[in-house]
Amino acid sequence: MKNSSEPNSAQFSIQHPAHNRNVIRTRLQGADLLFNSRLNKGTAFSEHERDVFGLHGLLPPHIGTLEDQRERRKRVLDSRDTAFGKYSNMRDLQDNNEILFYSIIEHYTEELLPVVYTPAVGEGCQRFSEIWRQPRGLFISYPNRDRIEQILADKRYDDVRCIVVSDGERILGLGDQGAGGMGIPIGKMALYTALGGIPPEHCLPILLDAGTDNEELLQDPIYIGWQHHRIRGQEYDDFVEAFVSAVEKRWPHILLQWEDFAGANAARLLERYRDRLCTFNDDIQGTAAVTTATLLAAVHATGVPLAKQTIAMFGAGAAGVGIIDLLITAMKEEGLSDREARSRIYAFNRYGLLAEGARGVKESQMPLMRSRADIAGWKLDGSADVSLLDVVRNANVTVLAGVSAQAGAFTEEIVREMARHTERPIIFPLSNPTSKAEATPADLLRWTEGRALVGTGSPFPPIEINGRKTRVSQVNNSFIFPGLALGILVSQASRVTDGMIMAAAKALAGLSPSRTDSSAPLLPAVGESRNVAMVVSKAVIHQAMADGVANIKGDGDPQTLINEYVWNPVYLPYERVELSRSTDTA
Repeated sequence: MKNSSEPNSAQFSIQHPAHNRNVIRTRLQGADLLFNSRLNKGTAFSEHERDVFGLHGLLPPHIGTLEDQRERRKRVLDSRDTAFGKYSNMRDLQDNNEILFYSIIEHYTEELLPVVYTPAVGEGCQRFSEIWRQPRGLFISYPNRDRIEQILADKRYDDVRCIVVSDGERILGLGDQGAGGMGIPIGKMALYTALGGIPPEHCLPILLDAGTDNEELLQDPIYIGWQHHRIRGQEYDDFVEAFVSAVEKRWPHILLQWEDFAGANAARLLERYRDRLCTFNDDIQGTAAVTTATLLAAVHATGVPLAKQTIAMFGAGAAGVGIIDLLITAMKEEGLSDREARSRIYAFNRYGLLAEGARGVKESQMPLMRSRADIAGWKLDGSADVSLLDVVRNANVTVLAGVSAQAGAFTEEIVREMARHTERPIIFPLSNPTSKAEATPADLLRWTEGRALVGTGSPFPPIEINGRKTRVSQVNNSFIFPGLALGILVSQASRVTDGMIMAAAKALAGLSPSRTDSSAPLLPAVGESRNVAMVVSKAVIHQAMADGVANIKGDGDPQTLINEYVWNPVYLPYERVELSRSTDTA
């Protein structure tokens, strides 16, 4: 079957006089129109449209509405008894009717975000080969490294303005999923549109298939990726460089988001390319922004400023280091020196505290090392490694955050010790998916007599605190990256600055319900994600302008520009265009 999920400007154009998108003109008809996921309206095609486009007989006689279709699809979803079943159903819907797909997410955001993204996307990546049916996005494999420009040149990609790319090596906390990692770029781009309002034709998910070291996939006869061990070293770097160079040539002003690369590659690729094109890494910068935002909300609720908090960061990979860097910036804004800020943060690798003599310390972690003088006189458990419990016991930790993918790492003993000397412990088990969380919210609140301020990376059901049910704040990057991307695109930013990341974090922190009620959740409800994205995008645009990287012509008002750009999932009337008409290539 030909690819029907990608736009082709030769097939349709949208007229939007005065920025009011009000009609779609296309030369497609019959089955070709119905098999194009961007254009298919299913039963919502009018009687007139069925006449004009030759749809009678291909559709049942009922003429429905978008509302009817949402109800029908929702019934199907509700009948699926597993998260993966729902995920698979939504992926099918996206490849069949994109407007309906985005409309149902918009109306049931809180319920469906965990289905189209974390945590269900984790199993979706693990079982991607089972459910792959038709093209969406691009698989760029190492054997095709000399064809990248040719692959990107297809006219259907003329409208692309943003890319999410992964090499599938570090999918959530699940490790190497090879080509199955494509579920992440697809999911991220879906949220660009569903939450950020970025037109779907502007989005292109890409999987760089550099092989896999997952032996199960290498032996699996139905695995859809390149069944070869991962290339490493110079071969890998040359492959990425060939991709980036081709992208730059095809789209000089593209926004490129890196996603779920292994820690070492994630940090160095961001460093290599961040001043060359408009790019960011959501695992590093998005995670840092949403964590900082949640922590700023938490410290506001406690009344103790960030500069006086003592933080234990359990996990110092790319995400952990990114969080620490942004927190240090925030502390310096409160008046601390760089040295003073670093003295308030204890970072851990898989063995223990990053301190002189510690095992397995990477170069990227060296700035986080503590001297032996820092822990002199501590009462330790006798092990050669300094444990999390040692630090909580001796350093009076007030903030505990985990990006370790070590389920249950925040034990009852550790949490109770923390609560013994901290009135309002701030605890963020951030690892995804749910099975990798360092602790559950229910346990954390039980062990702290309900005093803890909790934020989790994965969704958890509401919990009862002092006789009332309370929503658990989900410290999800989806509060940041859709708005960040929207702000970048609307401002036409040439680069993503550290200031823009911090602006996104502060904008989210300003929306915390706890600002008016210290007992309220730290973050807005997931159902408010689209509104959050609009606020975040506006802050990002202002910061891009302040940093001198915006390319907005004239004195455009950011809010007006956002309103003009944002796409909404609604059905528009269609007009038939003959093949010879010049508007076919508009």
